[in-house]
Amino acid sequence: MSDERKERSMVWEGRHDRLFIGGRWVPAHGEHLRIVSPFTEEVIAEVPSASTGDIDRAVAAAREAFDKGPWPRMPVEERMAALRELRRLLAEHQEPLAQLITDEMGCTITQSRAIQVTHPVRVVDAYLDVAPDYPFRSVRTAETGTALVTREPVGVVAAVVPWNVPVGISVQKIVPAVLAGCTVVLKPAPQTALDAYFLGELIERAGFPAGVVNIVPAERESSEYLVTHRGVDKVSFTGSTAAGRRIAALCGHDLRRVMLELGGKSAAIVLDDADLDRTVESMRLGAFRNNGQVCTLKTRVLVSEARRAELVERLRSLIGSMPVGDPHDEATQIGPLFSQRQRETVEHYIATGRKEGATLVTGGGRPEGQGRGWFVEPTLFTDVRPDMTIAQEEIFGPVLAVMAYRDEAEAVDIANNSPYGLSGAVFTADARHGLELASRMRTGVVELNGHPVGLSAPFGGFKASGIGREHGPEGLDGYIELRSIGLPPDLADSLA
Repeated sequence: MSDERKERSMVWEGRHDRLFIGGRWVPAHGEHLRIVSPFTEEVIAEVPSASTGDIDRAVAAAREAFDKGPWPRMPVEERMAALRELRRLLAEHQEPLAQLITDEMGCTITQSRAIQVTHPVRVVDAYLDVAPDYPFRSVRTAETGTALVTREPVGVVAAVVPWNVPVGISVQKIVPAVLAGCTVVLKPAPQTALDAYFLGELIERAGFPAGVVNIVPAERESSEYLVTHRGVDKVSFTGSTAAGRRIAALCGHDLRRVMLELGGKSAAIVLDDADLDRTVESMRLGAFRNNGQVCTLKTRVLVSEARRAELVERLRSLIGSMPVGDPHDEATQIGPLFSQRQRETVEHYIATGRKEGATLVTGGGRPEGQGRGWFVEPTLFTDVRPDMTIAQEEIFGPVLAVMAYRDEAEAVDIANNSPYGLSGAVFTADARHGLELASRMRTGVVELNGHPVGLSAPFGGFKASGIGREHGPEGLDGYIELRSIGLPPDLADSLA
């Protein structure tokens, strides 16, 4: 057994009975949940589902650490030092963590290595770059008075994360929260809780004070209990729009702060002068990454009627070049979907697309030779109308819809004809013109010719794609409360 496999085995084999609360691994009081491999369909581990009593203990630990502990009151440089150590450990353990994520949720091992476990390291780096220049304290003077403006940590944060990018999104929430001085109760998806256990061990080894980060996998009842808990000051949630609406309603009742990163149905506008070779190749990850289970994927491709046939044929060839199979095989580009239920959902959408009149170009079924695993063939539709179900609803699977437009104005109208507004793309040989077109898209992120925005820019959506932003200084803003203190002139001079 390799060293990586031994290390992974220490985390995921067998039955877990403890939760990470108050800096220690303590006995859980809830029921147990089975974690099932989406490739073998076999149980690979069992983890506790936190009870409401477990949630109470986790929130109390976070509350104690925030109200009475050293973390919110220590200089930001000391918090940065703890994050640097966590970053070092994340970088050091990338291979076993990548293998673990592939075990849990079926992401291909090449993408687990290239994306799932490198993203958390890059997130820490990006926030460490932001922190030194962030205005935690500033003096503002006007004719009407002088104030010391301080940015204070919001308090105890309930971070609720999904199963599709489990470590990346966990770190995406933990890092800005703790950097701001908050404490966190992390609620991972119970179906992918093993990586959260791994992360908990790294946080423990990094030397964070007791209660700064607590980890409690839980199902719906206990999750709702957490987001409505009187000891929680803010909820940061990534997941479906339906769940986000529920959380927003629950938090709204108590005026609890909330950040929501929700679903998407992103459009890629392909102009007639676009390089189709580069455009289509970008769809390998831009439309099919993580087996189609990413909220920012470009699942609607908009092209003029003049170039539609050529683009469709190139997309068919792209899909034909993507091997489907064992996610641990380095040759595989499309692995299984996360769960049997997710496969049934995707198959329902494919059937609906055919029923409503879209033309199935390739895929649409289960791949031959896969006797086990929750697979769906990567699927391409054309002749898709903007009002069709597969053009309006998030499928969260490897299904791509090609839609024709008459002119650029109609292309923008089709792109914006969606309840979502998370991401989008423009492909063109004229970058300046593409930038103008991108500014007309009602979406939080637009990629021009496949170029990503990076982790220094804010990420989040318009419309039903969410509330708030992550990454960059705006991501840190989300865990801050502003305080203004009126100052006498002599004190103001000494603080300026």
